[in-house]
Amino acid sequence: MFRSAADTALRSILLLAALALAPDAAARSDDRRQPMQIEADRGDALLTDDGESRLTGNVRITQGSLDVHADSALVIRRRGEIARVIIEGAPATLSQIDDEGNPMRAVAQRVEYDLSSDVIVLSGAVTVEQSRGTLSGEHVTYDLSTGRVDAGSEGGRVRMTIQPRGGEGAP
Repeated sequence: MFRSAADTALRSILLLAALALAPDAAARSDDRRQPMQIEADRGDALLTDDGESRLTGNVRITQGSLDVHADSALVIRRRGEIARVIIEGAPATLSQIDDEGNPMRAVAQRVEYDLSSDVIVLSGAVTVEQSRGTLSGEHVTYDLSTGRVDAGSEGGRVRMTIQPRGGEGAP
């Protein structure tokens, strides 16, 4: 699928971007060692240390249990490192299975990951589903380094369902 040096460089950039979108706590530990498959209708990249790479049209990134679907993906590099990753869709979806076999699925119009601050921001009709519960709202900010979740926006409501550990109600 990737034949030229530019294609190989773009694939490496997208690999890092997709890995960044999946926090270690929710990821299957061997997913990062699996081959990554990237598909899109179009790719456009500036292969410099400070540049952007964009995939558009039916974007799909898979690696192990990680499965990302979006209308577009943008990877922004600064000083040769990935600084920010943005995926957008109507909606964009991310799903992954953890080491215990529990699925996680996130849906949003936009998902933005800032690597310098280690913060993921999901916006626009956000829903995050895991085996222990769900979270939905218009805006969710997740700080990977602290584990803090900030959800909601002016005029919007946050909805959560938390399943009990074990017992009758647990899936």
